[in-house]
Amino acid sequence: MTANDSGRVALITGASRGIGYGIAEAFVARGDRVVITGRGEDALKEAVERLGGPDRALGIAGKAHDEAHQAAAVAQAMETFGRIDHLVNNAGTNPVFGPIADIDLNVARKVFETNVVSALGFAQQVWKAWQSQHGGTIVNVASVAGLNASPFVGPYGISKAAMINLTLQLAHEFAPIVRVNAIAPAVVKTKFATALYEGREEQVTAQYPLGRLGVPEDVAGAAAFLTSDQSAWITGQTLVVDGGIFLNASVG
Repeated sequence: MTANDSGRVALITGASRGIGYGIAEAFVARGDRVVITGRGEDALKEAVERLGGPDRALGIAGKAHDEAHQAAAVAQAMETFGRIDHLVNNAGTNPVFGPIADIDLNVARKVFETNVVSALGFAQQVWKAWQSQHGGTIVNVASVAGLNASPFVGPYGISKAAMINLTLQLAHEFAPIVRVNAIAPAVVKTKFATALYEGREEQVTAQYPLGRLGVPEDVAGAAAFLTSDQSAWITGQTLVVDGGIFLNASVG
């Protein structure tokens, strides 16, 4: 093992860009090897190269909710790197904006399949392939939308609330060998969240006590902590990474 090789491997879903890529970058920087998933082959290839090439990273394209993709990703990770110490469930979707009374139920089902059921599927696969015998960590990337009412993105918020509860269930059942925690970010500047701040960033930023929106590195730092030995006595928790915006709920 070299000085820049932790010997550990992480599988990170939805990691060709944005928060997922930021987490992968942080893990590689500390010496992990990473397996990243996403829907686009080209975007994954570019991400793998930026992460250090095939010695450090492996990209596997597919849809997160596809059980065959979940199985293939875990199988290829084991074949290539021989272990999966950390799982980060970051893949997510939010394809609809509007009142919850008008939401197409098929769209709501798609949100749950991608944001919740896929996370459970990956957790099951990694548990069976490695973690049930060797231990490790799981981090679910939820959202502050799962902790409060989220007007006009209701299905997304409900799915993230479910993801937070999934974290509790997995933490209870997988203990003591696997620790499971969640991260609940507020608005992070990514392509995924563009609609939440584009054209009015100054106005949105003004709501945050820390004076700025989040960036992927903010969530990556939290993920690195929750998958490190420094958090060895933490499980079943949701770490809010929000620039202080929840403080506003207690004002006035």
